[in-house]
Amino acid sequence: MLGDNERSRLFTRRAVLVGAMQTGLFAVLAGRVYYLEIVEGEKFRTLAEENRINLRLIAPRRGQILDRFGTPLAVNQQSFRVVLLPEQVKDLNGLLDRLGGFVELSESDRKRIARDIRNADNFNAVLVKSNLTRDQIDALALHSLDLPGAEIDVDEVRAYPYGAATSHVLGYIGVVSAKEKKDIDDDGNSVLAIPGFRVGKNGIEKQRDLDLRGEAGHVQMEVNARGSVVRELARHDASSGKDIALGLDIGLQQYAQQRLAREESAAVVVMDIKTGEVRIMVSQPGFDPNLFTYGISQEDWDELNNDEHTPLMNKAISGSYAPGSTIKPIVALAGLDADMLNPANKVFCPGYYEIGTYRFHCWKRGGHGHVNMREAIAESCDTYFYELGHRIGVDRIQAMAKRFGLGQKLGIDMPHERPGLLPTKTWKLASQGQAWQQGETLVAAIGQGYMLATPLQLAVMTARIASGGLAVEPRMAAARASSNSEPSQPSPWSSLGLDRRHVELVQEALFAVVNEPGGTAYGSRILEEGMEMVGKTGTSQVRRISDSEREDGVLSNDALPWKERDHALFVGYAPDEDPRYAISVIVEHGGSGGHNAAPIAHDILKECLERDKAREKK
Repeated sequence: MLGDNERSRLFTRRAVLVGAMQTGLFAVLAGRVYYLEIVEGEKFRTLAEENRINLRLIAPRRGQILDRFGTPLAVNQQSFRVVLLPEQVKDLNGLLDRLGGFVELSESDRKRIARDIRNADNFNAVLVKSNLTRDQIDALALHSLDLPGAEIDVDEVRAYPYGAATSHVLGYIGVVSAKEKKDIDDDGNSVLAIPGFRVGKNGIEKQRDLDLRGEAGHVQMEVNARGSVVRELARHDASSGKDIALGLDIGLQQYAQQRLAREESAAVVVMDIKTGEVRIMVSQPGFDPNLFTYGISQEDWDELNNDEHTPLMNKAISGSYAPGSTIKPIVALAGLDADMLNPANKVFCPGYYEIGTYRFHCWKRGGHGHVNMREAIAESCDTYFYELGHRIGVDRIQAMAKRFGLGQKLGIDMPHERPGLLPTKTWKLASQGQAWQQGETLVAAIGQGYMLATPLQLAVMTARIASGGLAVEPRMAAARASSNSEPSQPSPWSSLGLDRRHVELVQEALFAVVNEPGGTAYGSRILEEGMEMVGKTGTSQVRRISDSEREDGVLSNDALPWKERDHALFVGYAPDEDPRYAISVIVEHGGSGGHNAAPIAHDILKECLERDKAREKK
């Protein structure tokens, strides 16, 4: 039995222990409260505020694309669409079943909507269907009580009033891809997070997308515990995208597109030599960019992709072709610049040129006889340029061609520009592991073999010849708005460092090509005084002609399948005095440049000059 004193001491020890435990617990609790209220208070107040207030993004108005006179080429049109508000959707499948009675919803549409609903917050609407008809709008409005969570929304969509005429220049827009969405956090551009937002996918729409798309606005909203909107607290309107003015002339663009429509596959580029602005850029066939506005159908997409005439490719900047005889003025300049060519000396052309046991044929079977530089360019004598190429070498040809813009990207403000190819001895050894052959220099001297150029490069080459040897650079954007035919700005071009007399000798030979009997484009000369066209024809082979075929007679282009016919080319400028416009034309598998490409250049350059003349009279 414990005594009274002993029991008292035990009770006291237990009371002290319990008191100490209680004091410790209160101290821990007080410390936690202090940590939450004082140390982490700001953090939790912020989280509570974010739970109470949320933002809904507002899509900006996309900037317009205009031609040089302010004519809209890409515009925004009002459209109606049906969207879902995630916070109000309780039975998605049932709702989509009911919506399917009013608008067509494919299985892929339903999967997309379900995915977007899963990934969306409760405040940004999810697109169901765009471009509603009036009947669909009326039906949806009438049955709105049976469609909780569905709303009719007003939207703006991109429209291209000139269709195929501007398809390759303007490109088109499309929904933000998964890769582009990954860039949202990297560049901080929240506009990409807007459901259904579209960005440029090709052409100027892609090249100038950041300027055109604008900046998103937002609405600040108060929401309750269930995530439903209680009221709007603040609004910050979106900033519209910038309007982009091009140097393109839509009247001339339409004219050229209609002129090329006679051909199966072709391209034309017209540049203002004074400013470098591209007045015309057409690739035939084109396509309707409006097909992409709401999402192109699989059937239309397959049709465009499977067409052997490649309607989706902008041949003007992405098509690479052997330049054929259009390169001959550059080869002549290379010989003159190296002081290895006397333009008065003549070369005899029997219809071929021989190195060892190999024979290289001139296009004229019986030959041209004795020709000097001017006559060789005017009549496009291959033998003369075989001899000249053999004398100066491929590296000098490459160096001069590069000065005139070939074999490199020109930096035009368009996507998907290709560099072409200027072959050299070093290039062949590095790329193919083989030594350069003398015969390859000969075929390079007439623009065949490995050499490739785009129509844009050929137009720049021609502009630099026409300017007297200045480094003319191409541009799609307008230098500034212009309401008349005068250049938008004075020529800023630097010199290519050539002897002016050498360039004049080549210019005189190019004049003979078009304006003197015997010239390969004499039938396409412009007869109106003051509008004289100057230029060079080209015909590039796409197949090798065998010796047996030459003996039996080379098949005409008309007798060959389309894909095996020669390409027809022409480069030129006008007027002869104080040149204003440079042009390049290629007709894929079109046969002779003199017969097929030169007439197109005649019509288009004449139209350019006549429109200028008409504006001057106003």
